[in-house]
Amino acid sequence: MYKIMLADDEGIVIDALKFIIEKSFGDACVVEYAKTGRSVIELAESFRPDIAFMDIQMPGINGIEAIKEIQQNNPNTIFIVVTAHDRFDYAKEAISLGVMEYVNKPISRDKIVDIIQRAMYIIDTNRAKRRTDLSNKEKLETVIPFIESGFIYAVLFQENYAREAADFKRLFDIEEDSGYMMVIECGDMKEKGQLENAIGVGVRIHTHYPRLKEIVKEFFQGIVGPMMANAVIVFVPCRENKDAEYEERIEIIENARKMVRKLKSVLDAQFRVGIGSVKRLEQIGDSYTEAMNVFTYTTGSVAHAKDLPMSCGYEENYPIETEQKLFACLEAGDVSGAVSEADRFYSWMIGSYAKETMDIKLKALEFVLFAEKISYASGGDTYRFTARHDYLLSLLECRNYDELRAWFLGKIREAAKGVVGNKENTYKRCVEQAMEYIKAQYHKSITLDDVSRQVNVSPYYFSKLFKDETGENFIDYLTSMRMEKAKELLMTTDKSMKEICSQVGYQDPNYFSRAFKKNVGVTPTEYKEGKRL
Repeated sequence: MYKIMLADDEGIVIDALKFIIEKSFGDACVVEYAKTGRSVIELAESFRPDIAFMDIQMPGINGIEAIKEIQQNNPNTIFIVVTAHDRFDYAKEAISLGVMEYVNKPISRDKIVDIIQRAMYIIDTNRAKRRTDLSNKEKLETVIPFIESGFIYAVLFQENYAREAADFKRLFDIEEDSGYMMVIECGDMKEKGQLENAIGVGVRIHTHYPRLKEIVKEFFQGIVGPMMANAVIVFVPCRENKDAEYEERIEIIENARKMVRKLKSVLDAQFRVGIGSVKRLEQIGDSYTEAMNVFTYTTGSVAHAKDLPMSCGYEENYPIETEQKLFACLEAGDVSGAVSEADRFYSWMIGSYAKETMDIKLKALEFVLFAEKISYASGGDTYRFTARHDYLLSLLECRNYDELRAWFLGKIREAAKGVVGNKENTYKRCVEQAMEYIKAQYHKSITLDDVSRQVNVSPYYFSKLFKDETGENFIDYLTSMRMEKAKELLMTTDKSMKEICSQVGYQDPNYFSRAFKKNVGVTPTEYKEGKRL
């Protein structure tokens, strides 16, 4: 359905246009008309036309001014100017307003039909685009909560989150490289500001989660995670601004207090909010830890980690980011990155405290011991109490800073390689154990679940691990082993097809025959007769 508005002070023109439209387009169009500038503006407000035929010279407000007024409330209306006044200034202004067509009276029937058809095409195109946009928005609104949940879970539980930070940043169109985490807890108020009945209140609030999310986003433009027990985790991207850190912290706390008041009022429950400090995206998990620890240090409804004695401060110019990057690289098994960051930190020590030899040696030892702890934690190595018995002596015997640098970077490199090696060895042993099991059990009806259970790894993760290590998936590997054994039995024994089928793990001879031909290229009988590809 198309709504067409006619604006002309000549009744005969309106009647002619109305007749042509109704005759040519029938029930597809609804036609309304007005004869003055003011009345056409008022009509447009209630009728909201898709197409408007506008005369320029009408009593009162002229057609050009009327178009300007109508466009304010109906920006999608398509205007066709119809006039008996062939003036360049009118045409120029009409074009500047985006009028689709500027024509002089009289107009032929074919011309009018052609103009309307072209206008209808534009309307149909815009409507289709609008439908597509709404459909995409609807789909996006469905998917976004899952992506937001994925982000929160990655921050909390995924070891290699730092590698995926850039992906999440792109997905959410985040321009900032840093942000902070906020934890919102709900429950019934207990003495001294503590919350109780967390599970009961959490279950009740869960049914109102969409409303809770709306309220949070009224005050903080961030990523709102799912309801977990009685808590919701929120990530708020922002720029790190040390010069205005205090003022921004006060503003965040005040917004959080307003949010808590509204949550209490709307959802009829008590809420507490813990806020972590601003961190780079790669270390945003530390901000979450701070936000959670807030609840241990205070009973207030809103508290910020920076206001509490929860962490140590650092002297001015201490390269905390370099330190954090070093250990992030170690945890990821990034050998070159870890060595590079360690070298950068060492250069800072020499540049800042060249005369404090013992302090530099102690800091180098501290970093090496922590790096090795990360290496041991990655699995695979056996911790030995006496493994470091020569470290102190080696440090004391370093005659200059170059020797100390070599010792320090060498130990960091070994620790990072240990992380990589431990993971690779663990994966390799897991796959080798699986392959031994398959070799021993291939004649039985074994499945991916059976093998993954044997090596104590989830089926999904085992499947990925097996493919990464062997270059083929579990089913292909098992099938290949069975086919090789079947070929051996066909060539070295006189066993029946049914017996061979059973001995290589198949219950149905027909299925076995089809699988054999698919993988070998010929049937089992043809293979036995020497017809091999």
